[in-house]
Amino acid sequence: MPEPLRIVFAGTPDFAAASLQALFDTHHKIIAVYTQPDRPAGRGRKLTPSPVKRLALEQGIEVYQPLSLKDADAQQELATLKPDLMVVAAYGLLLPKVVLEIPRLGCINVHASLLPRWRGAAPIHRALLAGDSDTGITIMQMDVGLDTGDMLLKTQCPILSDDNSGALHDRLAALGASTLTQSLAAIEDGSISREVQNNDQACYAHKLEKQEGNIDWQQSADYLARQVRGLSPWPVAFTQLEGTTLRIWAASAQNNTQSCSSDALPGTVIAADKDGICIACGQGTLRITRLQLPGGTPLNSADIMNSRRETFRLGTRLGAA
Repeated sequence: MPEPLRIVFAGTPDFAAASLQALFDTHHKIIAVYTQPDRPAGRGRKLTPSPVKRLALEQGIEVYQPLSLKDADAQQELATLKPDLMVVAAYGLLLPKVVLEIPRLGCINVHASLLPRWRGAAPIHRALLAGDSDTGITIMQMDVGLDTGDMLLKTQCPILSDDNSGALHDRLAALGASTLTQSLAAIEDGSISREVQNNDQACYAHKLEKQEGNIDWQQSADYLARQVRGLSPWPVAFTQLEGTTLRIWAASAQNNTQSCSSDALPGTVIAADKDGICIACGQGTLRITRLQLPGGTPLNSADIMNSRRETFRLGTRLGAA
C-alpha cells in the first residue's frame, strides 16, 4: 500500500462532516482540520462549534479556525503543517493563490453539482428551483476562480419528484464522501485525469436570501412546488394570510386533478381536507400538505383541518394585501 497522504481538511457544515468521516475511514493521515469560527446559535445565542469541528475533536485532530486565510500568519501556520493535499468541502472561506500552492498536490474540492453547472454557494437549492432532473458531485482541483478548476471525478445523482433540499443534501453528502475516497485512490495510483470545464455551460448558484421564499400566486403551480421543495428546510417558502405569515413546508402541483381545479383568482383556497389545502395559481393548483401557522410548529394538512378548518375555508385569499 502506498504511503498515506498527509491531508489537511477544510469544511464547516454537515455536508462537509460526511467527507471528513470518509477520510477517517481511509489509511490517510488527517493532520489538521480547518473550519469556520464558532457561531451563535439557538435561542440563547450560545457559541456553537461546527459539525466538522465536533467530529475532528472526537477524533483527537487539531482544529484551526482563522477568520481569514488571507492573513499571513494563518498562511504560515498552514505551511508549517507540510500537507501533501488539502481537501475542501463547504468551508466558507476563500483560498487565495498562496494557500492553494502550499500542499504538494494542491487543493481539491467536493462540490455538490455537476460542474460547470451551478458553481457557487447554493448548488443543491438552485438545482431544485430550476427543475433539474439530476445533479451530482464533482471533485475539482481548485484554482483561484470560483469553482472553475479542472474536474477530477464526477458522480451523477437523480433528483426525485418529492425531493426537497434537505433530502437531496443528505444523499449528496453521502455521495460526496464516496466520490472523494474514489478520487484519492485514483490520485494515489496515478490514474486520475483532469477535464477542463466548459465556461460556456457554466451557471452560478447565488446564495439564498430569505425573501426568495415569498410566494407569488400568479406563478404556475409547477414553479411554486419547486420553490417549496427547493427552500425546505431553509429558508422555507411563505405567504401571507390576514396580516400573518404562513410557512409552507411541503406542497405539490395538481395540474390535472379535477377536485383541485378552479377558475378562482390566484391565491384562493378552492378545496381543503385532510389530504391537503388546494390553492389556485396562475396556472394549475398547488396542494399544500405541510405548513406552519404563526407561533406554531409545522403540521400536516390533516392536523390543520382538525384544529383550524375555519382558517382555510373556501374562498379565503392567501398573499392578498
